[in-house]
Amino acid sequence: MTAAIKGEDGLHRCPWGLSAPDYVAYHDEEWGRPVRDDQGLYERLCLEAFQSGLSWLTILRKREGFRAAFAGFDPEKVAGFGDGDVERLLHDAAIVRNRAKIEAAIANARAALDLPGGLAETLWRYADPDAPVPETLADVPASTPGSKAMAKELKRHGFRFVGPTTAYALMQACGMVDDHLAACHRRGAYR
Repeated sequence: MTAAIKGEDGLHRCPWGLSAPDYVAYHDEEWGRPVRDDQGLYERLCLEAFQSGLSWLTILRKREGFRAAFAGFDPEKVAGFGDGDVERLLHDAAIVRNRAKIEAAIANARAALDLPGGLAETLWRYADPDAPVPETLADVPASTPGSKAMAKELKRHGFRFVGPTTAYALMQACGMVDDHLAACHRRGAYR
């Protein structure tokens, strides 16, 4: 039932935003900030999928490695990756080396390019700007009807590693829902 916590700088943050130094910058500068371009959303979708079963801190610390390995998350470039690229990525210690997740990132690039209207238009249909304001971490859901619908739609178009929980994490990270806690200094900052 943890509410926002006051940091050393006097600002209240979501508790996870103070749990490690890497999180402070991510919490304050990126998490919840609207991402409306296909490439930015594709990157976040890939990173959320790679995070599945791991710590987000692991992904944050490997982010530059992921960007280098996946051509800056340019969907057109990643869509052209083949078997040789999969093998190369499986040997790249700068990323999480998981064949299913690597293959999903490539399949998702191809699926993103085939989406009518593009990835941003598809994902932002599920934004929920009127979601309830969470007071504590216990008030933050793992998934919502919107994230379930988003995951279902993405899977229908051939996306992989996009269940309702991953879809909701994407919605939170990309500003489709504002899950900064009520007393957090970033709450409502991007409206």
